[in-house]
Amino acid sequence: MPDTAAGPNGGPIEGAPAPAFTMPASGGRTVGSADLSGKPYLLYFYPKADTPGCTKQACGIQEALPQLGKIGITVIGVSPDPMKPIEKFAAKYNLTFPLASDEDHKVAEAFGVWVEKSMYGKTYMGMERSSFLVGADGKVARIWRKVKPEAHAAQVMEAAKGL
Repeated sequence: MPDTAAGPNGGPIEGAPAPAFTMPASGGRTVGSADLSGKPYLLYFYPKADTPGCTKQACGIQEALPQLGKIGITVIGVSPDPMKPIEKFAAKYNLTFPLASDEDHKVAEAFGVWVEKSMYGKTYMGMERSSFLVGADGKVARIWRKVKPEAHAAQVMEAAKGL
């Protein structure tokens, strides 16, 4: 990918091809960009399963799933958590869309969302709450960075209608 197609932290920009990925996901599934070829999808990155913001965001997406499905959007949530807490999170909130584990944060790095964060004066590397709407052509149609969990599903619905 040429330098001009790189956004913040080396991730893609709108209009650029989405990075390829394959990850284990909830329900014994595997999710991968190759399987989504020719289909639009939302890849959303969240910091940690079963925390307040991530729960609001996931439940909002789950609620919007029927409408997103009607317009042909596949949704995949991605966190750096191992599969066990992801499976518990999915079961606890009846989340039917795949929640993928990116423990080595390779996918997050490819999308430019594995970033330096700070809390209580300490800096650490972590997942930036961000989303990427990818068109059927495999190109990033829309990017949301530092997503507000409560508003996310509505923003995705609005943008997805334009695909």
